[in-house]
Amino acid sequence: MTETARLEAFSDGVFAIAITLLILEIKVPESNVSDLARELARQWPSYLAFLISFAFIGIMWINHHRMFTHIRKSDDILLLLNLLLMLGICVVPFTTALLAAHLGHAGARTAVVVYNATYFGIALLFNLLWRYAASRDGHLLAADVNREAAQRITEQYNYGPLAYAIAIALAWVSLTASLLTNVVLAFFFAIPPRYASKTVPKRHKTV
Repeated sequence: MTETARLEAFSDGVFAIAITLLILEIKVPESNVSDLARELARQWPSYLAFLISFAFIGIMWINHHRMFTHIRKSDDILLLLNLLLMLGICVVPFTTALLAAHLGHAGARTAVVVYNATYFGIALLFNLLWRYAASRDGHLLAADVNREAAQRITEQYNYGPLAYAIAIALAWVSLTASLLTNVVLAFFFAIPPRYASKTVPKRHKTV
């Protein structure tokens, strides 16, 4: 068992609870409604928010797993950074509910900005966690870590904060464009780093 086993188990639990809570935003219509199909259709913002956030949390779990295939040791700072990342994950069900409640209504722009800001913060925390683990002498990484693979993770994560900042700015121009940017980013971070690094200019930096 690695030193990070408990950290990973705790994190998996947080991801599992957060992704499950998303479904609570989709309400079952009352039994006395006259048109059940219409009532179900009216919840389309909740369906959209649920699907997007389910995919996003799933992809974040995948990326967390990818990181910890390289990280084999932990210390107090790593534990704290991971805990802050889990805090961001826990906020996602709330921002999802906020988006579902206001999408297509007054306050939609504010809801989209808050939603995007959550992912901006999470992207920063992913970068902080990974860069701390891989920085300096890489003392928290596995002894046989593939340095090239670790560098590809760094390069992929570099684009997260800036891209989510752009998504926030786009909310003032087009809510659709802002949300579509989130979807594109989800696909980008779902791609294994070895393939994602081929889609963006390479940077010759050390981890």
